[in-house]
Amino acid sequence: MTRIIRSALLLLWAAAATGRAADGPYPAKWIEEAEAAYDRVTSYTAVVHKQQRVAGKLLPEETILLKFRKPFSLYMKWIEAPYKGSELLYVAGWNENRVRAHRGGGLTRFITRDLDPSDPGLMADNLRPVTDLGIGQLVKIVAVNVRAAINAGELGFSERGEEPVYGRKTNVLEFALPDNGAGGYGGHRFVINQDAETRLLIRIRVYDRKDHLVENYGYKSLDLNARLTDADFDPAHSGYRF
Repeated sequence: MTRIIRSALLLLWAAAATGRAADGPYPAKWIEEAEAAYDRVTSYTAVVHKQQRVAGKLLPEETILLKFRKPFSLYMKWIEAPYKGSELLYVAGWNENRVRAHRGGGLTRFITRDLDPSDPGLMADNLRPVTDLGIGQLVKIVAVNVRAAINAGELGFSERGEEPVYGRKTNVLEFALPDNGAGGYGGHRFVINQDAETRLLIRIRVYDRKDHLVENYGYKSLDLNARLTDADFDPAHSGYRF
């Protein structure tokens, strides 16, 4: 089946190269459209659902209130266990490009620290630094892997119909990448939910060659009209506990 899909993709790319129209989305154009959709976003709020497999262990899902504004400012507050009450603030160019954060429980909730985004303490239970969070990063993760696979002629691609996610109508796409391909890929299988209206990626699940879930990121209650100001990214905000 994957071989058939690859052959079909080669025909689509050949048609595009000769100027003939191709029906339906295909990977290179689809990535460009997803990037263009995100380019139109300036700020947003969302409830992030995040789950990762670290050192072979699938960790509990985290639920996080996120505020984000371009070029890169984010505020995060964990609103469910296991890290409920924890907060993190990062603004590019501020605080020597360090994260300001505190835990939510026990005595550590009174200890605020300034840390590099890749500090071992922050990375202990994470595959990626906090600067890799956000709906724009979903596009980037997919784009890097898909373009590498296209260039290597190793991409498997399929459309899986529609699926409601977080009350939104989404189109489901799947990209399959070889286990030992030339691209050094970040996963074997990517399952993506793209909002049918905004064309933004609102959920991505990444699986390894044994079909174990490795990464799962979802953006619920996404508000693209959030009126965020400098105060939302100020540690002195009256609603924050830094």
